[in-house]
Amino acid sequence: MADWLSAIILGLVEGLTEFIPVSSTGHLLLTKIALGLTDPTWDTFIVLIQLGAVLAVVALYFQRLWAVVIGLPTRPEARRFALSVIIGCVPAFVAGLALHGVIKHFFENPFLPQVICVSLILGGIILLVVDKKAPAPRELDGMALSLKTALMIGLFQCLSLLPGVSRSGSTIVGSMLLGVERKAAAEFSFFMAIPIMVGAFALDLLKSYKDIDPSHAGTIAIGFVVSFLSGLVVVKYMIDFVGKRGFTPFAWWRIIVGVIGLGLIYVPH
Repeated sequence: MADWLSAIILGLVEGLTEFIPVSSTGHLLLTKIALGLTDPTWDTFIVLIQLGAVLAVVALYFQRLWAVVIGLPTRPEARRFALSVIIGCVPAFVAGLALHGVIKHFFENPFLPQVICVSLILGGIILLVVDKKAPAPRELDGMALSLKTALMIGLFQCLSLLPGVSRSGSTIVGSMLLGVERKAAAEFSFFMAIPIMVGAFALDLLKSYKDIDPSHAGTIAIGFVVSFLSGLVVVKYMIDFVGKRGFTPFAWWRIIVGVIGLGLIYVPH
């Protein structure tokens, strides 16, 4: 398959799955395996195109985020929101830096596809239960969460360092268990994605920029743009979708993909 077509497919998978609780990393790795992309440069490609999805959040929430930035000197609520995002991201930053080598080792495990599929299924079951049984929401605004709630959500986010565990899924499940309303949980997950994914992008780029072949710039650009555009669509419509349907459709999607993946691995061809 041509590199540009692989870049489009991976860009679509990244943009469509990054902000929904289905594990974008798991989907990307399974897609990479399905496409037969064994060159290690594709691992760096996957990290780099995540920045395109992040920019989709920034673009759609630009006015609200800019209002926070210019309000930092004068508005207590702006400082509180900024602090909540920082506090929510600290646990994952610390864990990611401390365990970077261990995490890389996880992703080199020959049983990684099986681990991802099992994680997708278990995560789907958990999401089904939480979506139905979560406590009544006490916090309704994703930009006005208590600092304690933000810290606890950040601890849940650390689970996403494990293969097949969704970053948005872990933060959304954690938020709902802590009494955050569904749509507010999704929005706060969007906001936390910005520093977390920019940090992951910078860390991986710092470690692997010497291995990036300039001839791959066009392929990376294609994946980046596709990731941005598909991410725009998801972020724009997800909040309304969650308000009407909840997270149950995403839970079933995880389970179905996990079961199909295990079937493809273990059923003789």
